[in-house]
Amino acid sequence: MSKIVIKNLEKSFGENKVINNFNIDIHDGEFIVLVGPSGCGKSTLLRMVSGLESIDQGEIFLDTKLINNLIPSKREIAMVFQSYALYPHMNVFENMSFGLKMEKIPKNEIKEKVYNAAATLQIEDLLDRKPKQLSGGQRQRVAIGRAITRNPKVFLFDEPLSNLDAALRSEMRVEISKLHKKLKSNIIYVTHDQIEAMTLADRIVVLNKGIIEQFGTPNEIYNDPNNIFVAEFIGSPKMNIIKINKEQIVNSNTINLFKNKITFENFNFKDEIYLGIRPEDISLNENHEVQLEVKIEHIENLGFEKIIHTKLSDANIIIKSSENVKKESLKISFSKNKVLFFDKSKNRMR
Repeated sequence: MSKIVIKNLEKSFGENKVINNFNIDIHDGEFIVLVGPSGCGKSTLLRMVSGLESIDQGEIFLDTKLINNLIPSKREIAMVFQSYALYPHMNVFENMSFGLKMEKIPKNEIKEKVYNAAATLQIEDLLDRKPKQLSGGQRQRVAIGRAITRNPKVFLFDEPLSNLDAALRSEMRVEISKLHKKLKSNIIYVTHDQIEAMTLADRIVVLNKGIIEQFGTPNEIYNDPNNIFVAEFIGSPKMNIIKINKEQIVNSNTINLFKNKITFENFNFKDEIYLGIRPEDISLNENHEVQLEVKIEHIENLGFEKIIHTKLSDANIIIKSSENVKKESLKISFSKNKVLFFDKSKNRMR
């Protein structure tokens, strides 16, 4: 197990700064997920850690060793690519052993490492097959197995499940989680899929335009977002955000929400603010303090639950519920304790 420290990392392509003053400490054996929209710098950061991309500024330490100037093969890091990157003319055994042969590892040691990795991933019966004879999930296991044979201190995963269908993605999430618990190695995992981030990570880095918006556990990211970007990006459907204009502020802790005066203790409202409420925290009844009547615009029936799209004045409000709904309008409510507030700059008010 190893500790990774990244200090003041920066990277630009021309005038476009893709990584801006990136700083994190990764603990021994920790599973870190980098999540964010396309183009936010996730994959670039992973390539900088692996040595495949140059660093403009900053330092990367593995344990206490500065690895900035080490070539990829000397960093004790293994990378698993989105495209699997398997040699089509080689069978599975040859693909998994290729890196070891390049390092001139003895043949008997190579065989032992490959068979141990294959056993870990339950692909022993695939060792004689070519990549074209494998399913997407099997190819991904081979790519992971090739990384395991190198016995790295750190595994880097670059959107490894994005080419798989929904059922396989779910299966492979479980496999990767089990693998992490077994190997107890550091993993840095890049994805745009928040389900992967929430289910796999010990801690999540939410990236936006090369900047860390928040770094914390899945529960911290979900329940205690730093700003509107994080609040809306993590969660499906995304958090409802309702703008409260200055004219709707009655006094320092009371707002006028769709003609309902509601007081929130321990707040000091001055300028325009934003109210946030998760779709699953809205009830189809009048049991809570904040009560509203909304018009139904569309219902997505997912079988086990419904995603109900509603309208109230100029606000779109989404509700997640397991209840059946057949009306054109609904009386809904939510607890004041579930409400989050964000200031004019869209940062969290606490």
